Amino acid sequence: MNKKERPILSDLVNAGTSEMEKFQNEVLRPVIKMQHALLISSFKNYLLKRKVDFAVLPDKKKRSKVTAIYKTDNNYKNFTLGVIIGHFSTDEFAFYSDNSSEINKRILQITAQRIKDSILEVV
Repeated sequence: MNKKERPILSDLVNAGTSEMEKFQNEVLRPVIKMQHALLISSFKNYLLKRKVDFAVLPDKKKRSKVTAIYKTDNNYKNFTLGVIIGHFSTDEFAFYSDNSSEINKRILQITAQRIKDSILEVV
């Protein structure tokens, strides 16, 4: 088992950054980046289990399929959230608990975008 470490993403936080943006850039983005391989792998598994022949779809349809899955499949959305939230520290989780609805939305948007940007890794 290889040890995962959160990447440091610099230049994302400046003086005018809100608490939520700060959390997104200092916690969410690094965790999502660290979990990239697992997110891609789980998405491939999702397609396989549901017998979605992703490879035959044109790029535009692939992207809209990703969007549709993240909009409609609550089980998959919850799985994705767990993959990310499981890496929060106690303090990060306390902030998350107070802002879970907004943070969940951000996690799912960033993750869906990441999968769309990595569509070649999925096929």
